[in-house]
Amino acid sequence: MLLESLKRLEATIEAETEALTLNAAIDLEAVNRAKSQSLLELTRLARSVPAEEIDAATGIVLARLHDKLARNQEAVARHLRAVEEIGDTLAATLRAADSDGTYSAHPGR
Repeated sequence: MLLESLKRLEATIEAETEALTLNAAIDLEAVNRAKSQSLLELTRLARSVPAEEIDAATGIVLARLHDKLARNQEAVARHLRAVEEIGDTLAATLRAADSDGTYSAHPGR
């Protein structure tokens, strides 16, 4: 059960990372819902499986998931920075459009 849950989360993370990397369309709401569901499921399962009882196959999937989560974090951070830059550019454009140039170094611009 734990292994299947980890593999589902791995597939979700991998799909999100790939979509973000390729700038492909992605339903972020659905992805977030799937990740939240996986987190809840894993939290419940983790309570019933002592760490010393995790087998080698599960350990391999956990290590792979760790690497994929790191890549995902980088991809999400890259997109957040891009959104911030776009927001800053739009805010600067709106401020410039609202200004009548009275306090500008270049009047009338």
